Amino acid sequence: MPYSYTMSTTHTADVHLTETLHDVLVIGAGPTGLACAIDAQDAGLDVILVEKGCICNSLFHYPSHMIFFTTPELLEIGNIPFPSPNQKPTRNEALEYYRQVAAYYELDVRQYQRVTGVAGKDGDFLVQIHDRFGRRGMLRARKLIIATGYYDLPNLLRIPGEELSKVHHYYDDAHPYYDMDVVVIGAKNSAAIAALELWRHGARVTIIVREAAIHRHVKYWIKPDIENRIKNGEIRAFFNSNVTEVLPDSVVIASPEGRVKIKNDFVFAMTGYHPDFEFLQMFGIKSEGPDKLPVCDSETLESNVKGIYLAGVIVAGKRTNEIFIENGRFHGVQIAKALKEALA
Repeated sequence: MPYSYTMSTTHTADVHLTETLHDVLVIGAGPTGLACAIDAQDAGLDVILVEKGCICNSLFHYPSHMIFFTTPELLEIGNIPFPSPNQKPTRNEALEYYRQVAAYYELDVRQYQRVTGVAGKDGDFLVQIHDRFGRRGMLRARKLIIATGYYDLPNLLRIPGEELSKVHHYYDDAHPYYDMDVVVIGAKNSAAIAALELWRHGARVTIIVREAAIHRHVKYWIKPDIENRIKNGEIRAFFNSNVTEVLPDSVVIASPEGRVKIKNDFVFAMTGYHPDFEFLQMFGIKSEGPDKLPVCDSETLESNVKGIYLAGVIVAGKRTNEIFIENGRFHGVQIAKALKEALA
């Protein structure tokens, strides 16, 4: 049965309604969204993309000196080689690569446009967007692909003081924290990397780990490094512990030894991220089970809402460690095949 979403009418800005009915609208212009657009375009379809930030917005907000855990070949999209002299490419190399791919395919990417509403049904969806200045617009498409990723929504600690400006859920660069007392919360790759970089750039680092040890899945060249720094006393560690409160000049930790209060200037809560399930619900997409797996066909990736397809990590719900660029980039092939048949 067709569904609809009532769009906001409280904004006073002009509405610019496009008369063009595109074949496909891709929501999200990260590597997976770009791959989906390329595959649909190669199938002869008219495709546009809308992105609430810049192209590859999540990747842009990764740590500035980040190195991928994978090889350039596994990050390639659109059958375009990823030229890198490094066995493991850097964030900046990846951004350059994806920009060049988007330019080569002349993809129509509407950057800094946030999707805020949707109406219509399969064959004629009407998508409401807002730009950076709150101005509204409309886009029409016969089919939708949602490839929004998950990096924009951190898993919150939900403790007193988390709202303080000293608490960060994203790590970017170590330089501003030289000679500062920094707490890193977490036991996986992002936490270990942040702790090591901060320590190597002159911060006094304490890592708080809920489990009894650094996570076993931390990359093999990182795990012994962080463990040795802890063993040597260069990075202080509290295991089987949780931060229970953040104060302007300290943090409170619940540890096996009891309540501990330590001096602190900044906190990095590297506790993971999750997809925007409310955004999916806005489209009428259902989720199932404790992992909130979105309902979609495993072959076509079409959701329970006819004409709306899912791609990338959002297909896995809360199980964000199952889909990465390396495998999510192939979702476009599945979807393009289904779209070609549906729109024939």
